[in-house]
Amino acid sequence: MTLPTPDLRPYLDELERFADGQMGAAEQEAFETRLEQDVELYQAYQLYEQLSADLRWVAGHETLYQRLLALDRRLDQRQEALARIKRRQRRLQRQWALVGGAALLALLAVWWFLMRPAGTSPEVAWTRYYVPEAGLTDEVIQESQRPLLAEAMRQYRDGHYTPALYTLRRVPTSTVGQDTLTYYNGIFLLSQNGPEQVRAAQPFLRRVAMQSASPLAGRARYHLGMAYWRNQQITAARNTLRAVANDTRNPYQDAARQLLRSNALPQE
Repeated sequence: MTLPTPDLRPYLDELERFADGQMGAAEQEAFETRLEQDVELYQAYQLYEQLSADLRWVAGHETLYQRLLALDRRLDQRQEALARIKRRQRRLQRQWALVGGAALLALLAVWWFLMRPAGTSPEVAWTRYYVPEAGLTDEVIQESQRPLLAEAMRQYRDGHYTPALYTLRRVPTSTVGQDTLTYYNGIFLLSQNGPEQVRAAQPFLRRVAMQSASPLAGRARYHLGMAYWRNQQITAARNTLRAVANDTRNPYQDAARQLLRSNALPQE
């Protein structure tokens, strides 16, 4: 049975302002709380993010199509030039054939560069530069007092991110700080690498990053920036990672600086 498509219209204005960062801090926090509690709003948010991603995809492919048309015109012009030269200078036919072959190889190399798969390179670059969260140590967890939290961390370190998330959400809030639970909700979602999970991780990480009093705020800001990059929100990713790179107290400062110095992040 196909689920009904969420209706964006009641939430469109809020979703646009939220996506563009036009909300104030209090309004944004309230909106993120609603995202966690209001199923219809959350479904509308997911649909909005998907539509935005589809529009970016279409725009990128239209640009590629125009480049290919221009390349076809250049190929035609090159072939016509070779034909005219052959008619005028028969005695140089072999030399011009070699030149034409070399030019054709160069154009084919350009064509291959434009047509190569676009989805692999950003994923490889992201994996190369992303520094995963190590998780809480056994000394901090104190398994005898917080067994569910200890189990969630074991599952996370073993790469079982979905079970780890389920276990984490069973941890009583009375045994661990709310900022810690919120932070690791975001980390476990981001670690799953699925587009929906990456988008779902952002509100959790953003909430902790905005809590200046939390010792996890700086760490959350780094992972939020990487989540933006994974979701191709390049401007937001660059701005967030710059803040990390400028924060001498942030344990991810060096990682952010290395990424910003590289050419891995696409140009805005």
